[in-house]
Formats: sequence, structure tokens, C-alpha cells
Amino acid sequence: MAAPAPGDPGAAASAVLDELARNFTYGARGAGNGSLSGAWYRRNQIHLFGVLLAILGNLVISISLNIQKYSHLRSAQQEHPRPYFRSVLWWSGIILMALGETGNFAAYGFAPITLIAPLGCMSVTGSAIISVMFLRENLRASDLLGMTLALVGTYLLVNFAPNITQAISARTVQYYFVGWQFMIYMILEILVFCILLYFHKRKGMKHIVILLTLVALLASVTVISVKAVSGMITFSVTDKMQLTYPIFYIMCIIMIASCVFQVKLLNQATKLYNTAMVVPVNHIFFTISAIIAGIIFYQEFLGAAFLTIFIYLFGCFLSFLGVVLVTRNREKEHLPQSYIDFGNVPGKQILDKIQPDSSGLSYGTLPDGSDSIKSPSKEKKGV
Repeated sequence: MAAPAPGDPGAAASAVLDELARNFTYGARGAGNGSLSGAWYRRNQIHLFGVLLAILGNLVISISLNIQKYSHLRSAQQEHPRPYFRSVLWWSGIILMALGETGNFAAYGFAPITLIAPLGCMSVTGSAIISVMFLRENLRASDLLGMTLALVGTYLLVNFAPNITQAISARTVQYYFVGWQFMIYMILEILVFCILLYFHKRKGMKHIVILLTLVALLASVTVISVKAVSGMITFSVTDKMQLTYPIFYIMCIIMIASCVFQVKLLNQATKLYNTAMVVPVNHIFFTISAIIAGIIFYQEFLGAAFLTIFIYLFGCFLSFLGVVLVTRNREKEHLPQSYIDFGNVPGKQILDKIQPDSSGLSYGTLPDGSDSIKSPSKEKKGV
């Protein structure tokens, strides 16, 4: 059978099928014979190092969040709780979170944004596993299904993300920074950001979609600057010093400023809405904005086959669905509070133990009944 001509549409389809065969073949011999072969690892070892840093960083963040949560729970059980910032356990969680974020930061210097950003689902699923194992939280069927979908989605992401190795130098960042694609993208993003900020500040609209869309728009700028700074540091270590260029410090300023405003808006969302709602929506919006930023600024999908892009997007969808299932209907954690025995009241029957009322200003409420004791404020009102 004759091979298709280079200009024939069948040649492009054949190339895509060959790439899929290389990704899904495990036992055959030869070059590029599957995603578990040595040739595949040699082609993608730089990206895999970035993936490993991102996964480890997200898992360390999961551990740190659960350590901080455990420190708050333990402090609430004490008779005279100390401020959380005086707890050694809480500071251990903060140090681990800093290490995890450092791993994520370094990962952007070795792998594309479109590969690293969706791996944030590992932080959510890892946190659910750790909370079940160490904090004795309930393991639901939706948790198992969500973790499975997130792992399958992560596998597809790693296999079908763009295989583009870029040396991020200062000149490369400058070239992308003044490109017409990025200019149009930034103009549209600034317009949308200003419109949403107007409705949020002037009209008082506090909807979760508005708040997290503002966060996502800032996040797209953050990931662009983070990859630029991380890439230039990596290039300085491996090849030539890039820290003397002004673009490096410009990107550092953009990265810090966008992170500060992003955290501020995210804190507003967590104050107004339940964490179980904020976490999945923020993960989805952040990942989508990061992927768009990687495609437009760094042109990471340039020359990719349609079927490869489709399977990559399907992997993103599975990871999104997994995060939603893990966080769905997760009840609020109630801090354990001890019962207080008021003992014998003179002239009255022995009262039951009183549960402190965490939602009110009073420390506790007496049981309903005709023999309940009136408070001094009520006696004054009666007089």
C-alpha cells in the first residue's frame, strides 16, 4: 500500500495516529514505543521533572493545610487556647506550604504552563486523602470516584500536554511581551477586569462568579510572570546570566502585585461563601485562565494535532470533575467543644450539662423549663 503524499489530508491523520500509537503502546520495541518506554522518558525528561516538582509541591501543600487545620482543632480543645501564631505545629504547616509553593514555582521553569497549572487538582485530592487518614474524616463514595477521575485526568494531561521545550531567556520574554497576540489579549483582559471591578465595587455585586473571575484574570497574569521569572532563573543557572535584564525585574513586580490582589479577592470570596464552593470554582477558573495565558503568551499549542488537543482537554475535564466530586457537599467542620458542668444550684433541681453556644455572645444556654434561672438582665427588664 502506497504511503500518502505529504500534502494529502490523510498524511496529517496518519501522523496523529502514529503519535497516539507511540503514546499508548507499551510492549513494542523501537524508538518512541510508548509512554512507559525509555525513549519517551528521554524526550520528556525535562517536562517530567517539572511535573514531579509540581505534584510534590501540591502534596506538600495538602499536608501543610491539614497540619494547620489540626493545630486549630487541638487549640480549640484546650481550656485556655493560645493564639494560633504561637503554635509550633501551625508554623510547621506554614513552612511546609512555603516549600510546596517553591516547588510549584520551580516547576514552571521546566515545563509548560498548560502542563503544570492543571496539576493543582493533586492538592485537593491529596488533602482529602490526608484528612481521611489522619483527621478521621468520613470517606464517601464521591471522594473515591473524584480521586479516580482526577488521577485519570492527570495521566492524560501528562501524556498529551504540548511537548514544547522552551529556553526562557530575557530576549524570549521581551519578544513575547510585545507580540500582537499578547497585546490584544491584555487589552481585552483589562476591559473585562475593569467592567467586573465596577460592578463589584460600585454596584456592590458580590456573586462568587464575579469575584473568582477577577481572581482568574489576575491569575493569568501571575502564571505568565511566574514562568518568566522561573524560566530566566533556570536559564541563568544552566546557561547564561539573565538577571541583569530589566524585563526580569518588571516580571517580578508584576508577579508580586498580581499575587497580592489575587489573594485579597480570594479572601473576600472565602468570607462570603463556603470553602466547599470556592475551592472547585477557583480551581476550574484558575486552570482555564492559565491554559489560555500559556497558549497566547508562550504559544504552547503551536503545531499540536487536533486529536492531541482534544484528549488533553478531556483530561482537564476529568480533573475538574474529580475536584468537584471531592469537594461536593462536604460539611462544615465543627470544632469540638467540651461540656461544662455547672453543678448544684441552691434551691433548684440538678441541671443537665450545658453546651456552649458558639453562635452567640453568651457562653451557654440553660435547658427549657419552668425552673430555669432568670438572668440579671431579664430581672431588670421585668422591674
